[in-house]
Amino acid sequence: MKLFGTMKIENEELYIGGVSTLKLVKEFGTPLYVMDEELIRNNCRRYYKGFKVDKGQNRVAYAGKAFLTIAMCQIINEEGLCLDVVSGGELYTAYKSKFPMEKVLFHGNNKTLEEIEMGIKLGVGRFIADNFYEIEKINEIAEKYGKTQKILLRITPGIEAHTHAYIKTGQIDSKFGFTMLQNQTLQAVERANYLKNIELMGFHCHIGSQIFDIQPYRDAVKIMLSLIREVKDKLNYEMKELDLGGGFGIYYNEGDSPREFEEFCNAILEEAEISSKDLNIKLPSLIIEPGRSIVGNAGTTLYTIGSIKEVPEVRKYVAVDGGMTDNIRPALYNANYECLIANKANSSLKETVTVSGKCCESGDILLSNVEIPKAESGDILAVLSTGAYGYSMSSNYNKIPRAAVVLVKDGSAKLICKRQSYEDLIKGELEL
Repeated sequence: MKLFGTMKIENEELYIGGVSTLKLVKEFGTPLYVMDEELIRNNCRRYYKGFKVDKGQNRVAYAGKAFLTIAMCQIINEEGLCLDVVSGGELYTAYKSKFPMEKVLFHGNNKTLEEIEMGIKLGVGRFIADNFYEIEKINEIAEKYGKTQKILLRITPGIEAHTHAYIKTGQIDSKFGFTMLQNQTLQAVERANYLKNIELMGFHCHIGSQIFDIQPYRDAVKIMLSLIREVKDKLNYEMKELDLGGGFGIYYNEGDSPREFEEFCNAILEEAEISSKDLNIKLPSLIIEPGRSIVGNAGTTLYTIGSIKEVPEVRKYVAVDGGMTDNIRPALYNANYECLIANKANSSLKETVTVSGKCCESGDILLSNVEIPKAESGDILAVLSTGAYGYSMSSNYNKIPRAAVVLVKDGSAKLICKRQSYEDLIKGELEL
């Protein structure tokens, strides 16, 4: 088991950010998402330095879909990163946080007309255009407001990254972006350049998520720079920017062997330098979009253990007061996590259990056949590395209120997302 950031165990008790998790539970209840602010900021700074943002050429955009709140937007802005959003809701969150709109990249394969108009009115820095329909609509709406909108074209480079099928995005038959088959990309470049209210800045690609291998990123750089060379040769147009997406893998359990952030950064920068020289093109400004790797290991979810049920000679179930409503990844991706009992973290008396959630769903299993200290009702279970795609993918299935989120640092805790009440659940509902 690995403890990350400011996590430590003192007198059998788990501390994060200098705060006792038992104290957090007493003050804020469970389930509870706990985010380590110091680790989030350190991760931002490592990417900022590793990708040479301080040299003025490149940028790092945090992928907001991993975890986005007003407070998170403020942290990202303070650390000098740009922001990648994928919906009107994420964009509105950034806007309400006073995040600089010119530092926002607006993604999505089917942006609504309302979302496009919202982005143009607010002045987002880049639209990542996914298809011909979107290019036309961006141009129409930009013309309506007397603006010229900068865009990148999303390209599927045909790279098969070794990751879960649901989070592969770079393969030829991906739902995202323009294919490089049958000159579709060149046609998109021609169309974008023809339209008067669009300024085409470059290309974007994203090959997948939770990737440990560096080579697919090197391959993506080569393919995309070769495409930039082809555009220059055939259409006499020079791309200024290349966004290579994110997907850098993190540690969830002992089966994971992630690279250091700096290794990914160095590989991308090195390959870009070599390939641009080989292709005799000017090196474009480079962008990467880490999300999971900034917040994943910085998050811990705390639960209260309730019922404990033994199925003789089969398994022992330990049930918690959350489940697939606050972490859908085990059910969706067969994701595995590490965990401990926060109030007896160093206990030598172990047992193998299956941790089940409280949803009325047989698939609501958070952890299968995991070894933990002998559990009792009322114990606090801490599931580690839940900072990415936990809160952001949470739901109200079974009419269960969403959990609260606290940010911890230097011995203090700040509530950044309130726990939903039952009244919150029915606010939008109307009587017959």
